[in-house]
Amino acid sequence: MDRISDLPNALICHILSFLPIKEAVSTSVLAKRWKPLFLDQPNLVFDDSIYFNPPTSYKEKLTNARSFMRFVDGVLASQGNAPLNKFKLVGNFVVDELWVLEWIPNLLKRGVSDIHLNISSFWADSDRSKFDPLPPEMFVNKTLVSLTIIFEGGVNINVEGDVSLPKLKILHLNYFKTTTSTFNKILSGCHVLEELALTNLMWDDEALEVEPCLVTVSIPTLKRLMFCRYEKYDDDNQAVSLSFDNPNVVYMEYSDTIADTYQQMSFGSLVEAKLGLRLTPEQLDNNEWFDEYEIDLFPNEMSNVTNFLNGVRNVKILHVNVNMLWVLGSCRDTMPAFNNLLRLTIETKPEVIWKALPALLRSCPNLVTLIFKGLHHINTDRCKDVDGCLCREFAGNWEEVARPCLSSSSVKVIEILNFGETLDNHDDEDDIDDDDNGGLVYCLREKIDHVKLFLKKMPNLEQVRMHFLSSDNEEDVMMKVFKKLQQLPRVVASPNCNIQVLSDNLSLSFNTSD
Repeated sequence: MDRISDLPNALICHILSFLPIKEAVSTSVLAKRWKPLFLDQPNLVFDDSIYFNPPTSYKEKLTNARSFMRFVDGVLASQGNAPLNKFKLVGNFVVDELWVLEWIPNLLKRGVSDIHLNISSFWADSDRSKFDPLPPEMFVNKTLVSLTIIFEGGVNINVEGDVSLPKLKILHLNYFKTTTSTFNKILSGCHVLEELALTNLMWDDEALEVEPCLVTVSIPTLKRLMFCRYEKYDDDNQAVSLSFDNPNVVYMEYSDTIADTYQQMSFGSLVEAKLGLRLTPEQLDNNEWFDEYEIDLFPNEMSNVTNFLNGVRNVKILHVNVNMLWVLGSCRDTMPAFNNLLRLTIETKPEVIWKALPALLRSCPNLVTLIFKGLHHINTDRCKDVDGCLCREFAGNWEEVARPCLSSSSVKVIEILNFGETLDNHDDEDDIDDDDNGGLVYCLREKIDHVKLFLKKMPNLEQVRMHFLSSDNEEDVMMKVFKKLQQLPRVVASPNCNIQVLSDNLSLSFNTSD
């Protein structure tokens, strides 16, 4: 018995809305009654990866792309002006971005509330330039609730009139160029925005070459913020002043060069932040400020970084990437207290020294969990300073350098991710028993020495977890690590600390107390 055909049309349309649009369209051949049902489907989701097998040639890519675009054209034309709730398009192969942008005005007229466009490529044989303009009517709309624009070829946003998006709660823009004035205008027209993600942003202001322009992100309703400008968009001649006043943001990702100034930094409710401040190209190229392993900032630049840190000091969970760690090394004396911080993750690389870590630990009096992404370390003269590093080092009289930031630490849990990671063939598992301690040391033996020092100096440690990456000789390496850990001295600051070595292969994981 055909029970589905007994269902009312509205319920069948609702069921069809959960199918890929290609399958929903194919149901129109089942019977005359089914033919018009997909036309009332309020959610349209197109993904070219499920329409074709991966193309094997450039010609096949173009053929598939045109066929896919014509299919979308046909579906939109057949639905006419029927009300639309959601339109999502994912283009993984070659897609004409201008063709896609031409659909937007029609979608807006149909009252769409959710637009998601993710185009990973543009016409490779096209002579036209990138950064096609977004339709201006997109920024004066009463129905949009969620808007995501990700065009790998880039889009240009230029709004001459007012911006009014009274219902917009989610805005994601990736690969886009705009002026600072347009940027400020867009955000000022989003009065109920809760989630803002701005990635691969490129400023298009000639005025920035003369004097800094102010960019303001001040949205009382905002809860999640991602502001990420990556290195390929850095410009020597552009200077931007930033102002952030977002009292209800609980999650933030921030990656950018050090701004000319931070006029305001207010994140009073911040729970989690991922930070990646980095130097400008001009700062990197200036030999007065930059040497092989360390950088020194001018007082006004240090003040800018300090202002930035003051704005996020209430955070409870903090992630610091390599660039941020490098910048923090020049702001040790002005680092604010992170009294609420409970969980700190630090990314390490062999070329970045640990100069910032002692001051950072002292600034976190209530820290519970310390996580290292990798435990890469480089020996420099800075390691001999009491507050210059966290490694085990000896002074000229062969006495071990004191590390007061460790002995006063409140940390209870240390996690080390990618403990067996190798970089540029510097890590040599066989070097675990080698006593050579000169120059750049990247071996597992030194990583175990770090763990020993933590156990020796940190009185509140309750657990140390080391996560291994899978490798062909993983079993041999982990056995060597196990033997080294079994030889730890009994007199340590944390005698009851539990040490775990963890692997994706559960049979290789072990606990030193077992």
